[in-house]
Amino acid sequence: MILGIDHLNIVTADLARSVKFYTEVLGFQKTHDVLMEGEWIEAIIGLTGVKGLVAFVELPGGGVRIELLQYVTPAGVALPENARANTLGLRHFALRVADIAAMAARLRAAGVTLFSAPVKVPRGVVKFSAGEKTLCYFLDPDGVIVELAEYR
Repeated sequence: MILGIDHLNIVTADLARSVKFYTEVLGFQKTHDVLMEGEWIEAIIGLTGVKGLVAFVELPGGGVRIELLQYVTPAGVALPENARANTLGLRHFALRVADIAAMAARLRAAGVTLFSAPVKVPRGVVKFSAGEKTLCYFLDPDGVIVELAEYR
């Protein structure tokens, strides 16, 4: 039986940059720093010579943690296709916000480019018990698609 989602993992090229983005721009709090290396992590992920720097961030009210992970060794590669919404596989995660217009303005002020201005989901597409839904996408510093979702 699944109990819930424990955390999301984002592999980053620059851990400090990502921590700054998720804390200062999006409002998460850093809760832990971890060094991952040794046989235990190599066995789990199927790579050898692993050294990873990790920071966990979460929202002040709790919820799903995000594990920001920079592989010092072996280094990975960025695939530009992953920043496109139609690429197969896990493509985005959504953050629920109270005021999407204010968050979009905050992102723009921080130099983040949104895919579009916030867009209301047309009535009748999906009925949400929380009300009307407004969405917009943007990319984090490593090209991960993040969605903002507001319900009214």
